[in-house]
Amino acid sequence: MDQFGIGQPVRRKEDVRLLTGRGAYTDDLLRENMAWMAVLRSPHAHARIAALSTEAAQQAPGVIAVLTAKEARADGLGLFPVLVEVPGRDGKPLWCPPREILQGEVVRFVGDPVAIVVAETRAQAMDAAELIEVDYEILPSVTETGAALDPGAPVIWPERGSNLCVHWSSGREAEVEAGFARAARTVRVELVNNRLVGNPMEPRVALGEYDAASGLYTLHSPTQGVVRVREGLAKHVFQVPKERMRVVSLDVGGGFGLRGKLFPESAMVLWAAKRTGRPVKWRADRTETFLCDPHGRDHVTRAEMAFDENARILAMRVDTIAAMGAYLFDFGPRIPTIAGGRIQGTVYDMQAVNVQVRCVFTNTAPTDAYRGAGRPEAAYVIERLLDQGALAFGIGREEIRARNYIRPEQLPYVNSAGNEIDSGRFEETQRLALALDDWEGFAARRAESAARGRLRGRGLGYFIEASGGQPAEWARVRITPEGEALVHVGTFSHGQGHETAFAQVLHAKLGIPFEKVRLVQGDSDLVPQGGGTGGSRSSQMGGVAVARASELVLAKAKRLAAHLLECAEADLEAGAQGLRIAGTDRSIAWAALAAAEIPGESPGLDEELLYKRNTECNFPNGCHVAEVEVDPETGEVAVVRYAAVDDVGVPLNPMLVHGQCHGGIVSGIGQAIYEHARYDAESGQLLTASFQDYCLPRAADIPDLAVDLNVVPCPSNDLGVKGAGEGGACGAPPAVVGAVCDALGVAHLDMPLTPEKVWRALAKREAARP
Repeated sequence: MDQFGIGQPVRRKEDVRLLTGRGAYTDDLLRENMAWMAVLRSPHAHARIAALSTEAAQQAPGVIAVLTAKEARADGLGLFPVLVEVPGRDGKPLWCPPREILQGEVVRFVGDPVAIVVAETRAQAMDAAELIEVDYEILPSVTETGAALDPGAPVIWPERGSNLCVHWSSGREAEVEAGFARAARTVRVELVNNRLVGNPMEPRVALGEYDAASGLYTLHSPTQGVVRVREGLAKHVFQVPKERMRVVSLDVGGGFGLRGKLFPESAMVLWAAKRTGRPVKWRADRTETFLCDPHGRDHVTRAEMAFDENARILAMRVDTIAAMGAYLFDFGPRIPTIAGGRIQGTVYDMQAVNVQVRCVFTNTAPTDAYRGAGRPEAAYVIERLLDQGALAFGIGREEIRARNYIRPEQLPYVNSAGNEIDSGRFEETQRLALALDDWEGFAARRAESAARGRLRGRGLGYFIEASGGQPAEWARVRITPEGEALVHVGTFSHGQGHETAFAQVLHAKLGIPFEKVRLVQGDSDLVPQGGGTGGSRSSQMGGVAVARASELVLAKAKRLAAHLLECAEADLEAGAQGLRIAGTDRSIAWAALAAAEIPGESPGLDEELLYKRNTECNFPNGCHVAEVEVDPETGEVAVVRYAAVDDVGVPLNPMLVHGQCHGGIVSGIGQAIYEHARYDAESGQLLTASFQDYCLPRAADIPDLAVDLNVVPCPSNDLGVKGAGEGGACGAPPAVVGAVCDALGVAHLDMPLTPEKVWRALAKREAARP
């Protein structure tokens, strides 16, 4: 088998460049006469701006300009939009607050931008920002998600009249009530899905330039796709034709869903560049990342599940309050509602499902997509309910799941949200995961842990993803005069390995050597269309688009070669050097074909297409098994064993898929045990604004991860691929929480499972013993 073709574990070609310091990141860029920008941010969660004075800052050394909301309004800058619609239960649309580039009257979270300073150096800009005098009249704030709709809670947007953004319902209330009415047993759980900060390795950076002669704006900044950012800036903020807006993203050090947004700072550097006539650069420090990057999750949920006498699910109802923060980011209210709602029921045969979500405003940083974007939250609720069901029936957690999986003969299966799950072998995947973990050997491992004074527990987490979204993607394949292949694609790699995976696709289609394939991405002048990367869509959308564009190139190459070699197209075969007549030594090189001109054909081998599919998403899934040890003296939790079997369809590169599985699992373990963005309930201050207070998992916290694949090809695309990359963030939290609860002998504990929380649960258990 070809070692560089589809399905082969090819090492990432981009790693040599990145690991030897030859990567090109936005912060590496310097421009002649470049100035630096600093942002003055609100120190208060909610306050009225009574007075603002910039005189001292304007006189500070090196200062070029100080800009406030007054100048922004004078220049006619537009509002930052929400790019989705979520229908309310009452038939009314969501309520979107106006978000300006800078706040002039009221600030609504700690970190809300109030003014910007442009200076010769970054240090001068930061020093001058501290000289801006702001007189704040502090207002009451609400940062607790569950309290946002309480009577008497401070209202963040008085013109709205309440903190409700939208109340969404998935429907089927009557069916759910009927299911509960005939239930043999019901279970319930109240849980918190903790707020997270994505924290990419590379902080946000933005470099803005403006050419007064042409009216062209150019933004360099890390993104997950330049097209949407360009269109948002052009249409909504600057109100110029999109042809006058260029967005470029170089290498990007992590995305996690956070990078694909329209950020105020991106507009600020462009506005400042136009105002000053100089390139303007801004770089976030880590505290700004904590304060101002969109956060993820932050739900408070009550859920119930009804079963018949055989522990088969009859119905489920879920009531969630989801924090939006003080403003709406691009997709904010869609994440806990429609995005998570696409997988109602996940992999289980359950039709009577009602999920109600009240999206609420709080005096916190806005929330938006974070790895999994609604699906981890949905899976977590169901998996915790099933664990309660297993306790209620006195059966194994693996058994209650096995009784409820959608069976192969039921596929394609239309779930309660109306989405067709077209493939998957869910009970088989669970069996494979249990075998990988050595589920049957757990009793011996538990006894060994007990002999060392440790409590050992195990947990299961099964998930299904709705991966894809935006069912169209653009690709272009061009053969150069040197015989190389340039792959232009509208998705974007921010660490996943697209340079490798797409080269494998093209090599498999054309035979051009793997090392002669180059990826072109991240420049709106070179990639005029495309949905970027998000929702694990790159392989199924970008990969298929590249495959089809490659096939167009091959078809034209065969026409050219047949004319030049005077043979039938059917007799030609593609290879590393070019096309040849099968069984002979007569051939023509790729470079020669790219340069050939024959009647009736346009010159060159250069084909592009917009691939569209008739399904919005497909459904990767997986079963994850975690084992933990708990120190009863300290409450410290250690994940000591982990096994996962995922179904991502046909893997383009199993090594890349395993890497993505590892990353997702670590993200999920981080949420389950370590991470929590916390605000002070009284002052609204972010208490976890640095790595001293916000704990990310370290390598020493993670055991060897046993990862395998159950290959179930997706029938809805040419390559048979499904999404990969977000599954671990879906499977790990319920698996780890279930394992800790099993170790402690308790029904439920909320994430993160900190030593204090676990120690208190143990103390409470001991106090309750007779």
